[in-house]
Amino acid sequence: MSRGKRGVTSPWRALLVLCVANFLILLDTTIVTTAAPEIMRTLDAGIDEMLWVLNAYLLTFASLLIVCGRLGDVAGPRTVFAWGLVIFTVASLLCAVAQTPEQLVAARVGQGLGAAALVPQALVLITVLFPADRRGAAFGVFTATAGIAAVSGPTLGGFLITATGWESIFYLNVPVGLAGLVLAFRFVPDLRPARAHSFDVVGVTLATAGLVGIVYGLVEGQRHDWGPVAGPVTIPRVFAAAVAVLAAFVLWERRQPEPLVPGRLFRDRNFGLATCITLVTSFSLYGLLLVFVIETQTLLGMSPLRSGVAALPLTLSLSAVAPVAGRLADRVGGRYPLAAGLVLYAAGVLGLAFVPTTSSTGTTFILPMLLVGLGMGLTIAPATTEAMRSVEPRLAGAASGVLNTARQLGAALGAAVIGAVLQNRLVEALHREAAERAGRLPPSARASYLSGFDEAAAAGLHLGRGQHGGVGASEDLPPGLAERFAALVREAFGQGFVAATRPTLSVVAVVLVAGAVAAVFVERRPAGPGDRSPARAREDAAQPRRAAN
Repeated sequence: MSRGKRGVTSPWRALLVLCVANFLILLDTTIVTTAAPEIMRTLDAGIDEMLWVLNAYLLTFASLLIVCGRLGDVAGPRTVFAWGLVIFTVASLLCAVAQTPEQLVAARVGQGLGAAALVPQALVLITVLFPADRRGAAFGVFTATAGIAAVSGPTLGGFLITATGWESIFYLNVPVGLAGLVLAFRFVPDLRPARAHSFDVVGVTLATAGLVGIVYGLVEGQRHDWGPVAGPVTIPRVFAAAVAVLAAFVLWERRQPEPLVPGRLFRDRNFGLATCITLVTSFSLYGLLLVFVIETQTLLGMSPLRSGVAALPLTLSLSAVAPVAGRLADRVGGRYPLAAGLVLYAAGVLGLAFVPTTSSTGTTFILPMLLVGLGMGLTIAPATTEAMRSVEPRLAGAASGVLNTARQLGAALGAAVIGAVLQNRLVEALHREAAERAGRLPPSARASYLSGFDEAAAAGLHLGRGQHGGVGASEDLPPGLAERFAALVREAFGQGFVAATRPTLSVVAVVLVAGAVAAVFVERRPAGPGDRSPARAREDAAQPRRAAN
């Protein structure tokens, strides 16, 4: 990849612009989770509809990252970066003015398209602009920014939602996006591809269809009782078709002269392991935050702001550790920071699973959130550094696309899988808890009490309709009995929700432990063929300056 006539005087200025844009993109993946209860209430959406609001963005983002990484090789990373920022900003405005769940989902697809065009270019630019001995520090800053963005969603989102409503989390993107566009043309170098590249349209179609099928089955499975959807279409058949399409994608890619996912990338053990760890880390974060936000706002009755403040220890600890972890990976390799980080991460998740009760306050979450933040801080930068350390410059676009796809696919799967597990465990736990308490009501009220929970479960548990899943007392009950009815609903919902979160978050912890085991096999190695010497890097950095003169 060669340089155009315009460049920057310092790669660190370009890195700053890339970090701002990446912050904006990744903030949007978690800030919307914080707004979930409010969006569900305002737009009258159930859990399954809300999962599509989350996953329409994440799935579009994940499925197009690889092709957009290749698009940067064709048109130049700065050009694709700028167009991505424009699309993301316009789609954010459409999200803010959406009036129905369907409109919001459609606008989120647009946001995902913009994000997919924008994000892969950043890792390519960092790989080219920074020499090998500084690349770990640069990736440390970049991934620390990404991690801080991801975990800042609850706090920043809570403040905005409490102050001005959920629409403000999307309006925020408009001025920041416009400013980022101006700064991109001012500070980011205009790199040009050294040779022509081709697109694998069939590969893109197969990969996208397979991913959509998997996520559709996970999100809609509970609502359709894991059975028929329409006519011959069933959830098991959707899964089977999606797996078959993804298998066809793998076979197709093996025959392509310029595949979307070059097989040689995965011949590097560290790249493969770091990609898996990136997926695991992202899966766990988005699954964890989905449970946390619903628990604090719906079960404990916290405002979005108080819920965000309860997550602040995660943000603070990650912010302190992540920049140091990137430099640590340069010195000692990624194995030890990754393994230690994933174990701490799992310990924090288990704390969030088993410590909270129906009477918890914000202080209950301090220690578990600190552990989660420390674990993430030790994981995100070393994973990126180890993945990109030995990648050849001509494969940087493809490698960036694969790594970012793993991150966003992990997020989509985390929200879908953990959302599906939570729904499943909630239905069972609420039915059990309601049945245990139905005997405290007169026979005339028991049927409506039990049917209220069953109907709420069948409708997708509209948690935004108050604090108890949309289960309410019948208007025909006398005042005294109505109060007892409501008290038993609150009690059953609270105990049922706590019982459901424990196995749900345990799934997250098991995934993290598996990631820690994988981290043990990461090798420490000298600089690979993709690394440039410091002298070469300084010479390259001087070229734009000389061209400008």
